[in-house]
Amino acid sequence: MRKITILQGHPDNDPARLCRALAAAYAEGARAGGHSVKEVDIARLDVPFLRTQNDFELGLMPEGLAEAGEALAWADHVVLVFPLWLGTLPALAKAFLEQVLRPGTAFRYNDGGVPEKLLTGRSVRIVVTMGMPAFVYRWWYGAHGLRGLERNILSFVGLGPIRRSLFGGVGTANEEKRRLWLARMASLGRDGR
Repeated sequence: MRKITILQGHPDNDPARLCRALAAAYAEGARAGGHSVKEVDIARLDVPFLRTQNDFELGLMPEGLAEAGEALAWADHVVLVFPLWLGTLPALAKAFLEQVLRPGTAFRYNDGGVPEKLLTGRSVRIVVTMGMPAFVYRWWYGAHGLRGLERNILSFVGLGPIRRSLFGGVGTANEEKRRLWLARMASLGRDGR
């Protein structure tokens, strides 16, 4: 059984958002599969933007994000759910990651010049919704925003392996397609993948 933290990265806390339904289906499936689940809703947190390198490297994680940071450290599998905005994750989700993946918490600078990764041993599933077809984002755009997230943020702190679930054409998807997406997420949750 796995310890799973679901990071809901949609900045709109409207329960009608597809990202929220996908995360809920995953959580329900994971609990049915016997996994322990913690959920972090980034839209409900006060996430200040970092403005200086000094704040990032020497400042403290805001007190209001401590529980979310602990949920991330507790997990052996992380699910990050967000809508694709301008080719990548929304600014609020990026600001959250900047706050909780700080030096000393997620990685450590050392004398050798290569930072030590402190979050190894945790797998990740990135779940992304988008208006365009997912294959267009993957092949025409090269999934550039996801590649940057995976390489420059998640892998940088040791998170991996990283898997993706991309849901495209959400604006035109009928109820049957949405039902299949939710069933897929529930199945992934049951399996802890």
